This record gives sequence, structure tokens and C-alpha cells, in this order.
Amino acid sequence: MALHRLFQLSSMLRSSVNLTLRRNIGLSAVVFNRAKDLDPIQKLFLDKIRSYKTKSRASGGVVDGDASYDKNVSDEIFKLQRLYGGGDLDKFPELKFTDPMYDEVAK
Repeated sequence: MALHRLFQLSSMLRSSVNLTLRRNIGLSAVVFNRAKDLDPIQKLFLDKIRSYKTKSRASGGVVDGDASYDKNVSDEIFKLQRLYGGGDLDKFPELKFTDPMYDEVAK
């Protein structure tokens, strides 16, 4: 009986150690992967994203947006306002629901 109990405890201990090791190895793989040099294609992609981010912060909006882009955006906003009844398109509309009036039925 004691031997059987010892085997049960050892299998539970083995499974918990196995789970802990798998989690730690998975976490360390992510950390080591960040430390390695990136693939050249990934590096190029990340460099482009970072350069676009700095350009958009410097321009305060869309990168390489000229007057024709601003005109197209204002035309589209005008179309949407005309289509949906005007109002501010930057905020969520306020919805108002009224409860229906039911007639009482005599029993």
C-alpha cells in the first residue's frame, strides 16, 4: 500500500515538474529569440514600420498626404454626412429607445 502511494506521488511530482519545465522552456525560447538577429526580411519590415511611425509623428497625420488627399477625405466626409443626416461623425450616436404603450387586457 505504501509503495503504491509512493508511485502515485512520484507520478504527480513528475507531471508537475514536466509542466513547469515546459512553461519555462517556452518562455525562455521567446526571450532568446528576441536576442537573436532577425531575418533580413523581418528587419526590413520592422525598419519600414518604424520609419513610417517617425514620419507620421513629424507630420502630425498621414505621411505624404497632399492637398488632393485632404480634398478627397473632406468630400467623403461630406457624402457621409449627407447620407446619414449630418451630425458629428467622430462620436458615437446617442440612441434613444422608448417603451411601447400596451393596452391592458381585461380578464
